[in-house]
Amino acid sequence: MTLLTDRVLIELLDAAPDAMLSFDSDGLVVMANMRAEVLFGYRREDLIGQSIVPLVPIELKAIENGASEILVTSFRRDGTDFLAEISFSKITNHSSPIVTATVRDVSVRSEVEAERMRVKSEAERVRLEAAAALVTAEDEKAVAEHVRLEAEVQRVKAEGEKAVAERVRLEAEVQLVKAEGEKAVAERVRLEAEVQRVKAESEKAVAERVRLEAEVQLVKAEGEKTEAERVRLAAEVVLERLESQLHQSQRMESLGQLAGGVAHDFNNLLAVILNYASFVNEELSSAVVDTDGTKWEGSLNDVKQIQLAAERASVLTHQLLAFARREVIQARPLSFNGAVRSIEEILRRTIGEQIELIIHLEPDLAMVVADPGHIEQIILNLAINARDAMPTGGTLTIDTSSREIDDLEWSIFGAPAGSYVCVRISDNGTGMSEEVIDRAFEPFFTTKPRGEGSGLGLATVYGIVLQTGGFTRIYSDEGVGTTITVLLPIDPNHVKPSEHEQSAGKVTPPIGTETVLVVDDEAGLREVTRRILTRGGYSVITASSGAEALELAASHEGPIDLLLTDVVMPNMQGPSVANELKKIIPGLRVLFMSGHAQPVLEAEAVLGTEFQFVEKPFDQKMLLENVRLALDAKIKTLKHDS
Repeated sequence: MTLLTDRVLIELLDAAPDAMLSFDSDGLVVMANMRAEVLFGYRREDLIGQSIVPLVPIELKAIENGASEILVTSFRRDGTDFLAEISFSKITNHSSPIVTATVRDVSVRSEVEAERMRVKSEAERVRLEAAAALVTAEDEKAVAEHVRLEAEVQRVKAEGEKAVAERVRLEAEVQLVKAEGEKAVAERVRLEAEVQRVKAESEKAVAERVRLEAEVQLVKAEGEKTEAERVRLAAEVVLERLESQLHQSQRMESLGQLAGGVAHDFNNLLAVILNYASFVNEELSSAVVDTDGTKWEGSLNDVKQIQLAAERASVLTHQLLAFARREVIQARPLSFNGAVRSIEEILRRTIGEQIELIIHLEPDLAMVVADPGHIEQIILNLAINARDAMPTGGTLTIDTSSREIDDLEWSIFGAPAGSYVCVRISDNGTGMSEEVIDRAFEPFFTTKPRGEGSGLGLATVYGIVLQTGGFTRIYSDEGVGTTITVLLPIDPNHVKPSEHEQSAGKVTPPIGTETVLVVDDEAGLREVTRRILTRGGYSVITASSGAEALELAASHEGPIDLLLTDVVMPNMQGPSVANELKKIIPGLRVLFMSGHAQPVLEAEAVLGTEFQFVEKPFDQKMLLENVRLALDAKIKTLKHDS
């Protein structure tokens, strides 16, 4: 439906034959058409806002009480008056009622009526005069006068009839004009009603739109409130988990510092025990072969027991350092699938025939950057732990896969978003309670009977995984089984180990004739190191401190090819000794040795350089191979977890 514009409505009102004035409840004009300007002598602009009463003396209360048509004397601007016939129509909008007065000048109609009465009176007067003249006339003059008077009467009568005809014509014209005016008013009223109806429908549509928008806002507000509550609860869960992880990490860090300190001193002692036991073993073995050495067989077995105990103690210290994240990682790109395959037979022998081993390896699995020995230690420790949870047999499953962690999974798993190699080791054994899960990674915590477990298996896994930049999580149900998931970040370059890297470390023979400067503050270890190197053909200079090493290097006649120095020493640490000596002897090769070196090497910022490293406790073969590697410049890049 097309709405009439205000302009079209004004043009319709201006076409009306009668003056039209609309006024509000206070009697103030709010609308006037062109005919009103002509009738009252005012401009339309002057009429708007003027009181209706000076123009049309009416009682507003009478209009309110229902008067619809009146006859009053109205006044023009110039002060003249005229007889006005006024009809009213009332329109009520949403704010206040509006009354429209249709004003018609009926002065002409009144004058015609007055003239008709005058003519009638005049004719009566003439008739009476003529009658009197007939009674008193006595001659023809009276008759003539009578004829004249009769003629006059006829003339007056004719004029009266003419006036009546004119009045009738004028009244007919007035009725026609009035009918046209009423028709225009009716059309105006119809149009106004249509406008009001359309306006009401529009307002109804607007109201419905506003209601719907309000309802949408309400639903949206409810949704935002629900989402905000969900986010708040999720944030609380994440915060609680992070706080728990922080507390566990702090507890582990404290225990790790203690374990690392103990391992450092212990490794020095073990290195002395292992190598001196090795020297004795060699002497006793020679005595058994060269003579009737039956008397030495008992001693030889005793030495072997000493070596075995020392080796077990060495494994224990390595577990402590791995847990404490105090080992130096000699990492390289490697395949986790390859690590699993390489120890598959060892795994089967370790877990026993009563346990079925199932291995699922994802083809083309991405590489990880890790220490090969550490990866094997993770697999073995978790497999042994699963075996112990299945004393009557069961199934051990190892599977590998690629895993993308998004932001949502980060809040669940604890690992930041990224690409990982995922390794899951599952069993259908006894499972763990929530209390056991909370403490499973703590060192020396075990649920096994006294003497059957050290409590370092899972703690070692935890330390190695963290040191490699990975994450660990335990899923377990009592009576159902346990799954331990390990995430290790993939090698961003997806590099496979080269044949050269795979064969590195195979040095034959591990002997030489070069000069080696040995620096260690432990006299026993310094002496055993000197003996191993001397037996390997090297010339050896020993120093008990960094300051003494600098003095010996400055005064020594002849070349010094290699510096073999402990890392953790009083006054001057191993890296500082190396840096100072390299200023004196350009091109000097350096080999670090330590049982607890990672914090110092990290602080000295030498990891990732050309420096080599050998862990304590070492045996003859390990030391000689690493010395030969350092001298031959087959230098591995050392990496650590920062």
